Amino acid sequence: MIVTSTEVQNNFGKYLMLAAQEEIIITRNGTEIAKLTAIKEPPAAGIEGRDRAAEKVAAYGDGGWKASYEEFLELTQNSEERYEYIDGEIHLLASPKTAHQIALTELFVIFYHWFEGKRCTPLVAPYDITLRRNPENINVVQPDLMVICDLEEKLDANDYYQGVPALVVEILSEGTQRKDLITKLDLYLSCGVSEYWIVNPLNKELTVYHFADQNIKRSATYRKPEVACSFIFDGLTIELDRVFKY
Repeated sequence: MIVTSTEVQNNFGKYLMLAAQEEIIITRNGTEIAKLTAIKEPPAAGIEGRDRAAEKVAAYGDGGWKASYEEFLELTQNSEERYEYIDGEIHLLASPKTAHQIALTELFVIFYHWFEGKRCTPLVAPYDITLRRNPENINVVQPDLMVICDLEEKLDANDYYQGVPALVVEILSEGTQRKDLITKLDLYLSCGVSEYWIVNPLNKELTVYHFADQNIKRSATYRKPEVACSFIFDGLTIELDRVFKY
């Protein structure tokens, strides 16, 4: 298949999926300038060789590729990879490192015990959260950790949650700092999340934002070995020595 660079730029998700089936030749001003093709891997550890095109062309920290919401749904329907869809761009989620996973595990254990028997429920990634800035701007994210207070009321017929979490936690890595600190902060603020925690294992900090009326009402940054506190859940505290062990 031969297509122009403009066509590919405007419909990248579509051609990314087509590349799994056939070679895509990209032209500019009538001249062939690039080729988009699937990368097939040989079977390994019992796993059949599979298409890795999406992983090779898009890394979460390096920005996403533009696609429609329908193209995002088609791409992720039967994929084992983890993706997010933010403001019209698809992002591939990379495998987290050890410090990230230790922080996530400790936080979830604390959340699990603190919320046990209460109305709200903590959940951990991977778990899709669909957020709408407006009816046309649909976003799908997978926060590292979230607290949901209307789970039963907002489950759809397919057992997917369709509400907005009260609290969202994102744990930074070197490749996701810009997304978590800027793009996702604005998304969560705009879509009705009440509290946003940014956990930074790189400098052992935890920042808590309290959102109200689509504005930052208040915020606080805590550093190891301090104790972080929630604004909206009275009594929920986190000893940072537990979260940042290394």
